[in-house]
Amino acid sequence: MAKDNNNNNGASFHNALTAGSKVVGTITADSDFRIDGHVEGDITCKGKVVVGQKGFIKGTIDCMNAEIYGTIEGKMTVSETLTLRQTAVVTGEINIGTLIIEPNAAFNGTCVMTKKTNTTPSKTK
Repeated sequence: MAKDNNNNNGASFHNALTAGSKVVGTITADSDFRIDGHVEGDITCKGKVVVGQKGFIKGTIDCMNAEIYGTIEGKMTVSETLTLRQTAVVTGEINIGTLIIEPNAAFNGTCVMTKKTNTTPSKTK
């Protein structure tokens, strides 16, 4: 089940779905989320999504950053960095800012990398 930890100064929140747990539906999180269980549905997270080695997601993920050790089947939109660790198995479509793939990670699908634009105005004389 979901778990919120808040130290008394309010600086940190952590959500988790533990191994052996299953969610069918939509998950929305304002902070980082770790998944070691089974999710069938959509995940929207304003922070980082970590899918542990036993984690399995069939659906869509929309987040800022993601680190995958487990299995994903579906579509991922990661606005900044997606890291596929050596045990990751990802099948589907990914839209990312930056992609890091370790040796032995498996990715089968399509990838669209969003080009970051330079916001510094050029100086001309």
